[in-house]
Amino acid sequence: MYDVIVVGAGPAGSMAAKKAADAGCKVLLVEKMQLPREKSCSGILIKKSITAVEKEFGKIPNNLPCQTKNKGIVITNEKNKQFKFESEGLNVWRSSFDQWLSSVAEESGVEVRQSTSAISYEEKENHVVVKLQCNGTYYEKAKVLIACDGATSKIKRSLRKDQTNQILTYQTFCRGTIDLDGSFFYAFLDPKFSQYDAWFNVKDDFLVFGVGVKEAALIKDYHSKFLSFLASEFNAKIQSSVRGEIGILPYIMNGYNTDLGEGRVLFAGEAANFLNPMGEGISSALITGAMAAESAVSLFEDNLNIHNLVDLYKNRVADEKEYMIRQWKFLTNLSSRFSYLNSD
Repeated sequence: MYDVIVVGAGPAGSMAAKKAADAGCKVLLVEKMQLPREKSCSGILIKKSITAVEKEFGKIPNNLPCQTKNKGIVITNEKNKQFKFESEGLNVWRSSFDQWLSSVAEESGVEVRQSTSAISYEEKENHVVVKLQCNGTYYEKAKVLIACDGATSKIKRSLRKDQTNQILTYQTFCRGTIDLDGSFFYAFLDPKFSQYDAWFNVKDDFLVFGVGVKEAALIKDYHSKFLSFLASEFNAKIQSSVRGEIGILPYIMNGYNTDLGEGRVLFAGEAANFLNPMGEGISSALITGAMAAESAVSLFEDNLNIHNLVDLYKNRVADEKEYMIRQWKFLTNLSSRFSYLNSD
C-alpha cells in the first residue's frame, strides 16, 4: 500500500512525488515512456517556473538549458499589431529537463517506474486500486492518486468520459535561417495560420515552427501557410526538416473551468485544465503538482476525512487559478480572437 501514487513524470508529477516523499510518504511515480523521452513543448521556463524548481529541486544544472537564451515573448495579433514582453527565462529540452526532475525525486525516496502506463483506477472504501501495464497488467494500491498525465490523461478519462475540448499542436524542427531574434518566443494570432495560435522559436541549432488547431485534418494546411508567411515576411529559409511532433493541450473555455478531481483522486497540471496563454503550462504544472501533494499530506497528518481532500486542494490552488485567469484576460486585451473568454 502506497500513500501516494503519481501518474506522469513531467514537471507536475515529479514535483508532486518529491513533495510527498519529502513529507515522509511512501510514493510511487509511474511514467508511460522510458526516460529521457520527448515531450512536445516549447521548453521555455519563465521566472516563476525557475523559482519553483530551484526551491524544491535545487539549482538547475548548467548543462540543461539550450545554447539559445530566452528573453521573453513577442505576440502579433490578428491585426498585425506587435506586443513585445521582455522577461529573462531559460530554454530547455523537455527530455533532459524531465529526466533530471524525476532523478531528483528518486533521490528523495520516490520509487520511479518507467515504461509503465496507468490504465484506469477503482476507488475502494479506504484506498484506490490503480491498473498498471508494463509487460502485462497488474495492480497497485494507494491512499491517494495524483494524475499528472496531461490533457489526454487516462486516469481522468476513467472518471470523466468526455474529454473533447482540446487543442492539437504540430511543430517541426528545421535547419535554416530567419530574420527574427531567436532569443524570443514568437506567437502569431492571425486566424489564417491556425485555429489557436502559431509560433516560432529557436532551440540550439533548430528553428521550430508550430501551429495549434481544433481540426486535425487542417493541421498540415495551416502549418504550410504559416511557413509561407514567415518566408515572405521574415525571409525564412528552410534547408532541411529534421522531425515533426504532435501534442495535445486543454482548450481553455469561458469560465476557466478547472477539474481538480474527486474522492481520492486529484488532477494536476494540464490534466486539471491549468494552462496559461500561448501554451505556457510548466509553471502551473509545478505549482499545482506541489499543491496536490501538500493536500494529500495534510489529509494524512491531520487525520481528515477523505471527503476533505479536493476542498483542501481547491483552497491551495485558488491563487494559481486566479493567476491563470489574469493571464488569459490580459490576452483578451491584445487580441479579439480570445474575446469568447469574456462572454457571459
